Amino acid sequence: MRFLLYNIRYGTGRRARWAWMHFLAPTISHLPEIARFIREVDPDVVGLVEVDAGSYRSGRLNQAEALAGELGHYHSYRMKYREEGGLGVGRHLPVLNKQANAFLCRDAIQRETFHEFTGGFKRLVIELELERVRLFLVHLALGFQVRHGQLVELHDLIMSSDKPCIVAGDFNSFMGPRELRLFLAATGLTSANEHHQPTYPSWRPQRELDFICHSPQLTLRRFVVPPVTLSDHLPLVCDFDL
Repeated sequence: MRFLLYNIRYGTGRRARWAWMHFLAPTISHLPEIARFIREVDPDVVGLVEVDAGSYRSGRLNQAEALAGELGHYHSYRMKYREEGGLGVGRHLPVLNKQANAFLCRDAIQRETFHEFTGGFKRLVIELELERVRLFLVHLALGFQVRHGQLVELHDLIMSSDKPCIVAGDFNSFMGPRELRLFLAATGLTSANEHHQPTYPSWRPQRELDFICHSPQLTLRRFVVPPVTLSDHLPLVCDFDL
């Protein structure tokens, strides 16, 4: 199984003069290039972080649906902000209320489940069950303490799984991969990026923020970080034997 993880920055390109410009920049010109890259990789499953689900920025186009249509894949997506309560404000603001994460999948999805962390602004966990593997997609918090709490809750989800797991996403691990040592030890997962290749920023990679972690039952055959600068993050590609 070939798995591709990519934080596509809502299709707004690799960077702008000001960091907040990705909230305003149009995506129409970049999305076809992203689709072309994904087709070339030919993945069985794609985990997409920072997907526009239909704001003015994308011309009301749901990028998860559009990319799935290009590939002929099934898809699963959800807005990544809290549905209810005080921090649910992201669900009601323009642009923010269309910011999502998504899975694209060649094979039929047996079950999809959407979890929410108890802390943080970005709380979404997408759980996808396939015939022989269970996948989790996350975009963890920027703050260290909140991020640590989210990892504890993610640990509990993984340990309740009755199938081998792939856990992937933008972990925002600004303190480096040592942040994940206890999490990996407690879950028994292994990071596919064993040489700690940096993934951010794409034009001059310095930090390892994006991770694909897997259960020991899954044999990693190939791992590569393609030097593709269609976003501010680099993509990750893994080939697994299930």
